[in-house]
This record gives sequence, C-alpha cells and structure tokens, in this order.
Amino acid sequence: MRIAMISEHASPLAVLGEEDAGGQNTHVAELAAALAAEGHEVRVYTRRDSPTLPETVGAAEGYEVVHVPAGPARRVPKDELLPFMGEFGSWLAGRWRDGDWTPDVAHAHFWMSGLATLHAGRRTGVPMVLTYHALGTVKRRHQGANDTSPAGRIGYERALGRAADRVIVQCQDEIGELVRMGVPRSRMTLVPSGVNQEMFRPDGPAAPRDPARPRILTVGRLVERKGFQEVVRALPAVPDAECVLVGGPPADRLPAEPFAQRLRALAKACGVADRVRLVGAVPREEMGRWYRSADVLVAAPWYEPFGLTPLEGMACGVPVIGTNVGGIADTVVNGLTGDLVPPRDPRALGTAIRRLLADKLRRFAYATAALDRIRSSYSWKRAAEQLGTVYAAVSAVGRPTPAVA
Repeated sequence: MRIAMISEHASPLAVLGEEDAGGQNTHVAELAAALAAEGHEVRVYTRRDSPTLPETVGAAEGYEVVHVPAGPARRVPKDELLPFMGEFGSWLAGRWRDGDWTPDVAHAHFWMSGLATLHAGRRTGVPMVLTYHALGTVKRRHQGANDTSPAGRIGYERALGRAADRVIVQCQDEIGELVRMGVPRSRMTLVPSGVNQEMFRPDGPAAPRDPARPRILTVGRLVERKGFQEVVRALPAVPDAECVLVGGPPADRLPAEPFAQRLRALAKACGVADRVRLVGAVPREEMGRWYRSADVLVAAPWYEPFGLTPLEGMACGVPVIGTNVGGIADTVVNGLTGDLVPPRDPRALGTAIRRLLADKLRRFAYATAALDRIRSSYSWKRAAEQLGTVYAAVSAVGRPTPAVA
C-alpha cells in the first residue's frame, strides 16, 4: 500500500529533547520504518522549518520524508501552527491530485495534522486515519491557565474524531477521554506504540557509574508536566541513591536552561544537590547504555498520553516505577512489571523507590516480567501489522467523490 503519514510539527528527522521534539517524533519514525519493512511505500509529510531543507529526504529505514512549505521556513512553536494548516492541506491536495504519487490512506498524527489531512482527503478522496498523541481536554485539566493550546482545540479534536475514517487510540485512558468528548467508540481501534527491541535490549554496554551508589534514572524533555520536581523531592527518602536525568538541550546549553536551573535550585533546597545529575540530550542510539546503567527507571509525569520511556527501560531489563496515568497505567503492570504511584506525590514516590532499591529479588522479577511483556505486546512489527489491517479496511470502503478544489 501507499501510506502517507502527516506529522506537521514532529519530524522523524528531528533531534530529540529540543522544544516540541519528543515521543511523537520517535513514534512516527519507528512506525514509518516498520511499515516500510512490511513492504509498504511510506511518505512522511512534515512542515518545512528551515530554508536549507530539501523537499524530500530518503531515510535509511526505507521511507521518505517530505518537507511541506506551509508558513515561514523557520521554527515555530507547535501551538502557533494552526493558521498554516489550510496551506499545508492545500499543498497535500495538489500533490496527491496532480502528482505521480497518490496514497491509499493518510495517517494523521496530532490534531493539527488531522485538520490538514482532512482538508486534503476531502479534495482527493484519500481516507484518513487519526492518532491524537495528546488531547486538549487532558492538557487543559492539568495546566489550566498555563495551557497555550490554540482556542478551539477541543472542538476541533471532537469534530476530527467524528470525521476520521478510523481513530487509532494508544491506551485505555484515551478511549475513556474520547468517549466523554463524544467520539463514538465504534470509530476507535487500540494500537499501542512499540519499542525498538534492537536498540533497546538488556545485553550491551552501560554508561559508567559508581557501583556503590544505587542509580535512579529519569528521562524526558525538561518541562514541568514530566514530574522531575517530584523525583527530586522524593530523593531525601532514598539515602545514598543518585538521580540521573537525561533529556533537554545538549549539555553545553544546560546551564542557561531555565527549567534546569529550577531543578538544581530545588535539589539544593532539598539537600540532595550532590546526588542529582543533569546529563542533557543524548543521541537516541546511545540511550540503551543509560537505561542499562540504572537500578530503576522512574517515569513520574503528571499526565502522559502514552509514554515511550517506560517501554524502552523495560526492553533494557530495568524495573520501572511510574505514575498511574495515561499509557503508563497500561504498559506497567503494578506489582508484576513495576510499581505505580499517584502523580504529584513525592512521598509515595520516595517510598516506592526506597522499597524497590532495597529488594534485589523483586527488581529481578520485575525486569524478567517486563521483558516478556515487551516481547509479546510492544513490538513495532506488531503495531505495523495491526495498522496495516486498519489501512486495508478503510481503503477498501472506496473513495468518495472528491470535493471541488
């Protein structure tokens, strides 16, 4: 099949850890590679954010990335991209209608990609599959007045859920949220993200560490909702353990990063500054070394649409302590593959970390069960096969007569 994947702000070629570059970028890159490995023709369409980018880049994994001229050819925060989605969709429609490559199905990633894809699909008859990756209702609930989403986001998301030929949800929490929004359950298919099991595996080198000091690892972009403050506040309850935080800008830019400065100040106030280490951005191909160096991975976000880092840690044979939110509540089986704690509760988090670090046998049991769970349920090949079935179903329904451009 010819599969178009639209990811307006999250290019699969982006450097992870930078602003607006995180799990969606990884998801799109890995899924495109897995679909290409299944024999599909895959093109990923993302917004051109630099004048030096070529229109098309061939990825080594067998798919193409197409840079769409929509809005200025420079970095624009994702919450400011809405005015350019009509231009994005019109460009797609022109290429699909008049070019030499018309997809059998278009898979939109994020709600703004959905708007552009719906615009193009109605003009070309290409059916649309949608993955939200994050929902405005959840962001508004947790961030309140600090939510920078465009006005109307929630209404757009509700309308897109009803207009898409199929909505791909990633966890049970997302299903409930969408049903409450008014999106029919019958339109949804659950296909969780996968993890690259060649890159993330239990055997291999580990990052250097002090063997006499337990290591807690936490990973993610330096934003408040990832819960790094709670991890720092939990450290006084875990004597002698060091906390290593991987993510954010490169190490040479960390001293000037405002959130990094806040975390260091908090660590000093909590009396644990000598036990908190901020590493900065790490190339994804080197992340396995950091996971394998840890005694426990902590994922403590306030909310999380899915969460890839617990999967990556589990695939490396590391027990996980996560907050009981979003996709983490699905991937981490409490008491079997890891421990779940309430979000924004450093006391509960500290207790869970201290108990797990003190119980080597339980850590081994969690790691073993986690590996089994990853191998049986969270491969990208499995996700690509499931989505291939969805794509075939929506494309077999038949294309409606395209609207007049």
